[in-house]
Amino acid sequence: MTNATAPLTAEQTDLLTTLARHRGFLLHTVQGLTDEQAAATPTASALSLGGLIKHVRTVEEGWLRFAVGGAELMESEQADWENGFRMVAGETLEGLVAAYAETARKTEETVAGLDMDTAHPLPVAPWYEPGAVWTVRRVLLHMIAETSQHAGHADILRETIDGQKTMG
Repeated sequence: MTNATAPLTAEQTDLLTTLARHRGFLLHTVQGLTDEQAAATPTASALSLGGLIKHVRTVEEGWLRFAVGGAELMESEQADWENGFRMVAGETLEGLVAAYAETARKTEETVAGLDMDTAHPLPVAPWYEPGAVWTVRRVLLHMIAETSQHAGHADILRETIDGQKTMG
């Protein structure tokens, strides 16, 4: 159960502050881009900057559902794996960034009401250790790692598009 009115603990504040910092690095990479630039796939991979924003938002939402209700709740919404890393017709960078900001807001609100020691078994999937159990704490650490990793991917894409660098 969550209690959105609960104050954040020092640990929750630290983890959410770190997550926000890495979200900021990711979002910095898309500043000043057109929708066409954000949808471009300028490297050998199929990644685009808009697609990365979309993917990280979707992943964060899924892990937040896991933190609240375990694998069953996490899997209650099916991800669009085919289009999850790209911008599709009708999507705009502005819309993807706004959706990501709303996800961030929901994450912070929800985490405030969670016990960091609450744990759930991971979903059954080839990429998860069989029988592993993750706490809310571990979920937040994973969200930080996921966001940070994709911020690095975004740096490469942005530099390829127009030479802009996030960190220097």
